[in-house]
Amino acid sequence: MKEFFKFVFASMVGVILSFFALFILFIVFVTAIVASAGKDGKVEVASNSVVHISLDYPISERTDKNPLAAFDFMGFEGKKNLGLKEIIGGIKAAETDKNIKGIYLDASSLSAGFATIEEIRNALIDFKKSGKFIIAYSEVYSQGAYYLATAADKIYLNPEGIVDFRGLSSESVFFKGALDKLGIEAQVIKVGTYKSAVEPFILDKMSEPNRQQVTSFLGSMYDHFLSEISESRKIPKATLFSLADSAKIRDPKDAVTFKMIDGLRYKDQVLDELKSRTGIDKKKDVKSVSLEEYAPTEEKSTGSSNRIAVIYANGEIISGEGSDKAMGSERISRAIRKARTDDKIKAVVLRVNSPGGSALASDVMWREVVLTKKVKPVIVSMGDVAASGGYYIACAADSIFAQPNTITGSIGVFGIIPNMQKFFNDKLGITFDGVKTGTFADLGDVSRPLTDAERLIIQHQVNNIYNTFTKKVADGRNKSQAYVDSIGQGRVWSGTEALKNGLVDRLGDIDDAIASAAKKANLKDYRIVSYPAQVDPLKSLFNDSADKVRVYFARRELGDNFTYYEQLKSAIGLSGIQARMPYNITIK
Repeated sequence: MKEFFKFVFASMVGVILSFFALFILFIVFVTAIVASAGKDGKVEVASNSVVHISLDYPISERTDKNPLAAFDFMGFEGKKNLGLKEIIGGIKAAETDKNIKGIYLDASSLSAGFATIEEIRNALIDFKKSGKFIIAYSEVYSQGAYYLATAADKIYLNPEGIVDFRGLSSESVFFKGALDKLGIEAQVIKVGTYKSAVEPFILDKMSEPNRQQVTSFLGSMYDHFLSEISESRKIPKATLFSLADSAKIRDPKDAVTFKMIDGLRYKDQVLDELKSRTGIDKKKDVKSVSLEEYAPTEEKSTGSSNRIAVIYANGEIISGEGSDKAMGSERISRAIRKARTDDKIKAVVLRVNSPGGSALASDVMWREVVLTKKVKPVIVSMGDVAASGGYYIACAADSIFAQPNTITGSIGVFGIIPNMQKFFNDKLGITFDGVKTGTFADLGDVSRPLTDAERLIIQHQVNNIYNTFTKKVADGRNKSQAYVDSIGQGRVWSGTEALKNGLVDRLGDIDDAIASAAKKANLKDYRIVSYPAQVDPLKSLFNDSADKVRVYFARRELGDNFTYYEQLKSAIGLSGIQARMPYNITIK
């Protein structure tokens, strides 16, 4: 009996402690909600201030609505990560703010694709037209960070710092060797000479067609990279090429000698210059406001009843609801349909940032774009990547905008079915046996290889989808299907190349796309509304919390190698016929 009471008492204590912990968590969450609600979204800006921009976090399309993002409690320091939309909005707001005298760009860490950097850089260049200054400083300039910094009036480097300037490279990860060791065969069925998304599973290096296409689009992106730096820094492009090709920027003084930067400074010296430019006594602190605090988080309301809907289609394409980071066909289709049936919405801008994914899910969203185009203008704005399935949903639009360094195209289709027979038999000692009612009843079973007849069936499906894909691109772009096939075959293009071959209409950012939509809809006064609604913060906090914890610790442990983990995890999750770009190209 004594042991029984000890057990009951221990259980009660456990329940009470658990309840107390949950109560504390609830109080923290409610406090964060109240604190967030208590803010009107505006921050007081003193006169003669500078906006401090330090983009040391992964930049998404829109700011996460998590109310705990900037909440500090018991040593857990939160940080608000702005989305591209809000970053651009903050820079534009500073341009006309009489209290803001300039921008201090701290480029020590930057995690973004080149098209995203391009949009921020263009916003900074526009900011300078107001006559206000931009000073960039860093201890280490990555190539992306340096490219962004070249929008500044002055670029300073720590006297012991580094400017990484050696040209662009693209690297893909190949898993064939690992699969061979495990006794797993990737059975590939595809259409497209350049459709190299399958190569990591069947080869141990790039195929020649893949090497050709990567050389082409990487060269195009590099040419734009050098041209823009040349214009900003007044250095001949040939000189820049030579500096990178020979790795001549080997120490900080080299960067000054070759005019890549304007001087070597410690941070205190940069702060003194900021004080001088803003008329602040050197004994006082610089008046500054972080971009995260300053950037507007709500759409400006003009009072007009006319609206333009901006629909954000981000991430790998999957069937179902998806999330803010995965493009679910149901969620995006519903957003497009809502925009189509709302009479106040006069035009739609579809912002696509996706490497593709499920061909079926892509077709579901394509249908909604086609229906919407019949009743109101649809303009596409491409982000870092809008390829394969991402291009599939874009091709029906009235007009397509891309950045010069956007990765697009990849019009091709593939399917992968693993043959794990040797893995099960030889590695694990597992065998299978069973019965079936028809010849093809177990088609796609991973415990055995495909038969020739099964391969023909799947190849027929893949061919049909590719034919549908190219036909829809041909109809949407007013090209012949034969021409689309000639520039298709899974080939990836840069935005500049895509403009030349007719896959896109203009080079520009999302604001250019919005302006085009307004013009096509004959609008002079309008509001911007964003779709789909972002995931509810409460659901986001508690749903999939275990997965978020796993990702957090995996990213923290693996660092830059986390991308390889993500690629392998994504490969394992592939199902159905895929329309996606060559497998996760990493540009360094």
